[in-house]
Amino acid sequence: MFSLDKGRYKNEQLFAPLFLTIKKYERKMWIKLFFWGIITHPMLDMFTNYGTSFFWPFDMRIKFNTVFIIDPLYTLPFMICLIIAMFKARESLSRRKWNLGGLIYSTSYLLFGVIIKLIVLNNANTYFTESDLKTRNAMVAPMPFTSFYWMILAEDDANYYVGYKSIFYDFNPKEIDTIPKRQDELFHLKWPDKNYSRQLAFISDGYYTTKTDGNIFYFYDLRFGCVSKITGGVKTTPVMGFKMVVDNGIVQKTSRFVPSRAVKEFNFGYYFNKIFHP
Repeated sequence: MFSLDKGRYKNEQLFAPLFLTIKKYERKMWIKLFFWGIITHPMLDMFTNYGTSFFWPFDMRIKFNTVFIIDPLYTLPFMICLIIAMFKARESLSRRKWNLGGLIYSTSYLLFGVIIKLIVLNNANTYFTESDLKTRNAMVAPMPFTSFYWMILAEDDANYYVGYKSIFYDFNPKEIDTIPKRQDELFHLKWPDKNYSRQLAFISDGYYTTKTDGNIFYFYDLRFGCVSKITGGVKTTPVMGFKMVVDNGIVQKTSRFVPSRAVKEFNFGYYFNKIFHP
């Protein structure tokens, strides 16, 4: 009996601050906090190129491709406003202003990304026409860490083409990366338990290519572009994908593909300059 009481006493000590905090504020406030915390996060995920299954379990993924998953211009000002508001009195006008300022900035930045994306997308095929390329199914997504620099992905029957557009200067048709379209090989693979070929094609929205190197099979999801602009042109490998060990046509091991050498050769000076200068 003593041990049970002792354990209960320890639990009460552990959770007492949480219980006191919950009792301090009304239940309605906590309901609002948890509701908006749970709802707004996947809503923000909709704006990234990953997207989110907001209407799960329905098989529909929503992605707007208007903000990169890590964008300091979005995160830092919003975080600063939030931190300052945390140190203000709950009912103070100053706290409300800082909260409102953070919400206005973050919402405006997301709206800015939507507008720029639509403008670039509207001109996407025209950009490739400047290089005498007849492309289709253009997709536009922000480049890493900014909404000022954008990737344009399009295709024809033989290749994918990746172009780059900054809001500060005209499109340069000489900077287009060409990626051979190899898609049929994916459907020749087999897995010990389940065939994932169609699932891989689905999650990439059909923007993918493959490569075979000995018993290693690479699946590249091209929605995330290539590393050419972040390495100063040293590497042109796609950013995202999967690496599979294949034996007699059967996949034995799968791991996420990460171009580790490209990470080591990240040329921040070159990339930052490309955002603002041709």
